[in-house]
Amino acid sequence: MKLLSTTALSGLMALGLVSTAFAEIKIGASVSETGPAAFLGDPQTKTLKMMVDDINAKGGVNGEQIVLVIYDDGGDPNKARTFATRLVEDDEVVAIIGGSTTGATMAIIPVVEDAGIPFISLAGAINIIDPVKPFTFKTPHTDRMACQKIFEDMEAREITKIGMISGTDGFGASMQAQCKSVVGDYGIEVVADETYGPQDADMTPQLTNIKGAAGIQAVLNPGFGQGPSIVTRNFAQLAIDLPLYQSHGVASDGFIELAGAAAAEGVRLPGTALLVTDLLADSDPQKAVATAYKTMFEAQTRTSVGTFGGYAHDAMLLMVDAITRAGSADSVAIRDALEATSGLVGTTGTYTMSPTDHLGLDLSAFRMLEIKAGAWTLVE
Repeated sequence: MKLLSTTALSGLMALGLVSTAFAEIKIGASVSETGPAAFLGDPQTKTLKMMVDDINAKGGVNGEQIVLVIYDDGGDPNKARTFATRLVEDDEVVAIIGGSTTGATMAIIPVVEDAGIPFISLAGAINIIDPVKPFTFKTPHTDRMACQKIFEDMEAREITKIGMISGTDGFGASMQAQCKSVVGDYGIEVVADETYGPQDADMTPQLTNIKGAAGIQAVLNPGFGQGPSIVTRNFAQLAIDLPLYQSHGVASDGFIELAGAAAAEGVRLPGTALLVTDLLADSDPQKAVATAYKTMFEAQTRTSVGTFGGYAHDAMLLMVDAITRAGSADSVAIRDALEATSGLVGTTGTYTMSPTDHLGLDLSAFRMLEIKAGAWTLVE
């Protein structure tokens, strides 16, 4: 018998051609499939659909099929809020995944918290889960953790004076603030501090100012989207002979392609196991999970796997695991089960959550990566 996709199955049920006794679990999603954050949301959309079809083909969750109701918010916080409201009030979902960007996520949070619907965000800012909100969780490492991982590496290289050039978008501004809040813990001083806007096409003036700063030993660029690629190209054009660090917000092959392999040579950033699956030891608990997702995603989409799709993979993995353990599709039961997640291995790390931790990852889940000859390598 040919397996039906969730979309096809729902259509046949609406026509009365399949028994409506077939139980369903409705999970909603609002992601940035198009627009300026499509590099985040497009692989996330593909991942969620792929996983739901695979889960349903294997019998669903507790014998029930998942129905995925997904909207494209284009990275617009207003649309994200509207779609979250529609998912809760009209579609009557039991849980929501999404918020590809910090802005979209922050717009969704009041809706889910008011409605008591568990929500797993795919965005990076620490204020998503700090302070803890009862129904809000997330899968990416926080921007503060990225700062700490980068500063650990700088400290090991005896770097004590740095310049920062940060995006003014929600993620860039948040990470800039988080880096400044912890940089002193590593004996590092920020001696030059520049910013750029989301639409800026040339960061040469800011980088020239940084290049001229006295005693500077490295440069850090908190940001995501096209901005960091432009910074990297301008950095190379100015022949700045210093280590350049980027954020986990650009941990994908797309960054290398936009910046150019030659310009990106030597760039370091904190990333996930997903980008270096072939380099992981067979004993690494993440290798099997990351390899399985990478193989399925690349076979079905014919595009390279990336960190951002991995965030969606882990969100669905967490949600399905919680529903399975809860033995129920009741939203409060799912929330409680999410909070009790322990030792769940994903592509981003191994999740162990608690009432005071709705992320469940530590710095050990981050891998320090370096670009060499146009490819990701592990920094030992």
